[in-house]
Amino acid sequence: MRARRFALATVVAASVVAVGVAAGGILTVTPPVRVSGPSPFAACPDIGPGTPGAVNYLNDEVEPWVAVNPANPLNIIGVWQQDRWSDGGARGLATGYSTNGGATWNTTFARFTFCSGGTVANGGDFERASDPWVTFSPNGAAYQIAIAFNGLDLTNAVTVSKSTTGGATWSDATTLIRDSGERDSSFAFNDKESITADPFDSRYVYAVWDRLVSPNNKSRASIQGLINSKTFRGPIWFARTTNGGTSWEPARMIADPGSHNQTIGNQIDVLADGTVVDLFTEIVAKKNAGGNRGVHFSVIRSGDHGATWGDSIVVANDSSKGVTDTETGVPLRTGDGLPDIAVNRHPGTPGYGNVYVVWQGTSSPSAPSDDTIYLARSTDGGSTWSAPKKVNQTPNGAAAFLPSVHVADNGVVGVTYYDLRNNGSGPSLPTDVWIVHSHDAGVTFGEEAHIAGPFDFTTAPVAGGYFLGDYQGLGNVGNAFVPFFAATNNGNTTNPTDIFFTTAAQ
Repeated sequence: MRARRFALATVVAASVVAVGVAAGGILTVTPPVRVSGPSPFAACPDIGPGTPGAVNYLNDEVEPWVAVNPANPLNIIGVWQQDRWSDGGARGLATGYSTNGGATWNTTFARFTFCSGGTVANGGDFERASDPWVTFSPNGAAYQIAIAFNGLDLTNAVTVSKSTTGGATWSDATTLIRDSGERDSSFAFNDKESITADPFDSRYVYAVWDRLVSPNNKSRASIQGLINSKTFRGPIWFARTTNGGTSWEPARMIADPGSHNQTIGNQIDVLADGTVVDLFTEIVAKKNAGGNRGVHFSVIRSGDHGATWGDSIVVANDSSKGVTDTETGVPLRTGDGLPDIAVNRHPGTPGYGNVYVVWQGTSSPSAPSDDTIYLARSTDGGSTWSAPKKVNQTPNGAAAFLPSVHVADNGVVGVTYYDLRNNGSGPSLPTDVWIVHSHDAGVTFGEEAHIAGPFDFTTAPVAGGYFLGDYQGLGNVGNAFVPFFAATNNGNTTNPTDIFFTTAAQ
């Protein structure tokens, strides 16, 4: 349920054309299009508050994700958290869909919560939802997924909704797993889910998440109580459909890091040869025979559409320290500890078959909070990985964060990120969004292109820090990258953030 946040205000005026790369040409960024509008849940009461004093941010949109329809690239769907709570989740998940390549957008939503029309009958009988994610099958069917839960008793579920209308309408929710907060001897909370349609076969769609479990925790239902339990663990759980969403197989555990260890941020992608890869963060708190205590980014792989899985392979160690407003001491929730993955599935392009992972980390263990953006690549399907390479162009040691990675149809690798290069003294926190790209399969990255900003990050809602989401969206339409991101509306307390769409192409 962690999230990251962005800022808006002068976005359109400040983002025009970007600078380009020495080897590969110039990226031109179009003025951002505002996707979100007034909250569709404004009339819904603030049901199910969790912790005392929790705040709901009406007209706040955070944590966007985007997918482009392979059967019709003019059809784009983006999802986000709508009306975020300070102590976790939102009133519902909103959906933006475009039928003209992102020029204009309409808003709808799946019925994951009471505020979005959920009931016991349609599977949406929950007070809050979080972690929006959306994907397209080759045949044009779209699937979005949510963590749905209640604020106090933490009854929670992973639920999926399908659209065959390009995002205009959504099916009732299908529940993949549900856990009750009213427990006698055990408790579990399902968290940080994602969903990925197989790009080669419309029958297969994969859902994955971490499941925080405490078999012997009998205290009041709370995530912190769960983690403090001596029997706490956070294994990877998985579910799939093999018939295009007509039915889903029972959810099951596919990897267990062991007692007092956990995974988070699971995200599936599919290699050029059809191998299914799950990228995740592995938090190893307990000593073990492998000697790999610490926090790592790892992958597991399946050669049979997720039926069986191999052992974990470490991509890199997590060195992130997070980002803080140095003048106020308030942290930014910036996706630290959560990597992103992309695959080149375009035959005949540079790096065909490569896998790319990006994350936020520090330059050295002794460095201050100066997180930067790193990339590792694999040329053998994830078996081995290159040394981490810094890819952002942020000057003056300013913090960079919230990276996303994607591969366009021509094999060009794009990485977006936020940074604080324009931050000076004063109460505001000017923030910018950028994109860099590589034409040689991730070996080198050229100059950056400006997407948006500067805008004031401190206008964002506070949810464990200033928050625009734990991740941001990045897709492609042909050879053009399509960033889908959150930004703040400077100083606007009645409409603190919005979601934006733009294109970055040569």
